[in-house]
Amino acid sequence: MIKFIEKYPIATIIVIVLIMLLPNLSSLQVSIMEARNFIVAREMLLDGNWILTTMNGEARYEKPPLPTWLAALSVSMFDIKNVFGYRLPSVLTVCVTGIFTYLLSKRLLENKQQSFYNGLIVVTSFYVLGIVFAAPWDIYAHAFTLIAIYYLFEGLSVKFSLKIIILTSIFLGCSILSKGPVSLYALFLPFLISYTIVYKLDGKALLKIALVLFLAIIIGGWWFLYARISDPETFLKMATIETSRWSSYHVRPFYYYFSFFIQSGLWTIPAFTSLLFPYLKNKVSNNKVYKLSFYWTIIGVVLLSIIPEKKTRYLMPVLIPLAINIGFYINYIITNFKSLKNKKELFPVYFHFGTISAIGILFPIIGFLLFKERLNEMMLSYVIVSISLLSIGLVMVVYLYKKHLKRVFYLSILLFVVLCLVVVPKFNTLVLINTSDNDISKLKQELDNTNMEAYLLDYMSPEMMWHYGHKITRISNLSGKIDLVEASEFGILTTSQTLEDLKSDYQAFNIIKKATYDLNLTGLGSKRYGDRLVNHYYIFKRKQ
Repeated sequence: MIKFIEKYPIATIIVIVLIMLLPNLSSLQVSIMEARNFIVAREMLLDGNWILTTMNGEARYEKPPLPTWLAALSVSMFDIKNVFGYRLPSVLTVCVTGIFTYLLSKRLLENKQQSFYNGLIVVTSFYVLGIVFAAPWDIYAHAFTLIAIYYLFEGLSVKFSLKIIILTSIFLGCSILSKGPVSLYALFLPFLISYTIVYKLDGKALLKIALVLFLAIIIGGWWFLYARISDPETFLKMATIETSRWSSYHVRPFYYYFSFFIQSGLWTIPAFTSLLFPYLKNKVSNNKVYKLSFYWTIIGVVLLSIIPEKKTRYLMPVLIPLAINIGFYINYIITNFKSLKNKKELFPVYFHFGTISAIGILFPIIGFLLFKERLNEMMLSYVIVSISLLSIGLVMVVYLYKKHLKRVFYLSILLFVVLCLVVVPKFNTLVLINTSDNDISKLKQELDNTNMEAYLLDYMSPEMMWHYGHKITRISNLSGKIDLVEASEFGILTTSQTLEDLKSDYQAFNIIKKATYDLNLTGLGSKRYGDRLVNHYYIFKRKQ
């Protein structure tokens, strides 16, 4: 089996990603970032706003549109309400990230085996998978930049042909058209600096890189220019808000990212060990490439740390060079484990893989504690998964005892895949406490059936707006006055106003509370409960 998967590394990477993500792609709750992007894609299809993008009919230029185009094209093959269709391109982009991590590693190392490890590590890193749901448009920018780096390295190491210049420029341009200059700063620039340190760059190469960047800015920047010319006031306002956030929004100390290796999840211990440069530098298969991946990782973290605004998800591009760095350590211990005698070297290996195997062995107990409230309805899947993970964990222990570390490595990935496949969606439904019978997605149909209109008084979260399924007019567009609504009967959605407040403020109407829509996955007393995910629906009837 091992020989078979190693014979088809790209196919294996694709299959692993698809098995982990596709079966449950529709089951997880839509996040705030997803909701914004999905609404923009939906309005592309419904209203034709492909260039000057909108959310709820209002201009949204904060993010360039390439990922949204791909999502819209994807969902056009499904039902427009189908979350699967919106998320599918992001999943395929994770596949691309894994494939080009493998291909770049293969070109760097000329070692197919270690390159395969790198590809597997990156697609099973925690935040590479998490970004699909937390901030799905980020993965596009970093994947396009990774492809550009692959072609750039070919140009730097073999020949900087016209083909290489064009391909590198196109993919860097696609990155800009996905997330602006973010990935160029977080992934491309650290690579260039690291490459210059390790391999050096001559004047001709620098000129060609400058040409690539110039062409990439043209390819990726046309949309920004078009929006700036077509709607200058709105564009400048949004640009000012976005840039001001870099220094005033989510400000964290410089050292905030120093635990970045934890974001690799499954690979936290190997990630930390791989960063012990003095220990590993003389043990790796290719010292020069190890220096490149090490500097690339560290410089990426430093550049991100300089910016005052910091969010955990911004670390995702660092996980790409980190995966290559981890691969050096994994390859070293797999190759030399049987001959290692130093307890200091053996301990992290046994601790890492022993912990993973323990998760599998203990899953029947862990799973029972997690799902005991719903065990009757999911007993069959609980038994099957428990037996599977228990078996994988026990086999891992046997192979770890026999020091067959390659088999242990592949089994740890298999265990992780099974956990992703089963635990994540089950946990998502497990914590769903709110059991309101009211579904805001049905509200628009009810309004249409009664020839009535609903208006938004103050705020509706992107998640709620996504579930509502249609644009809704804000009262603020009517100078903030409900009295300006001409209809004798209409609906009002609000997140903060109580029935008593509304009756006091709008005495010309009879007001009835109709429903409360709540998207929280936790109960009212929980720290995770958010009022922004709640909207109250009232019927206003004008008094005669």
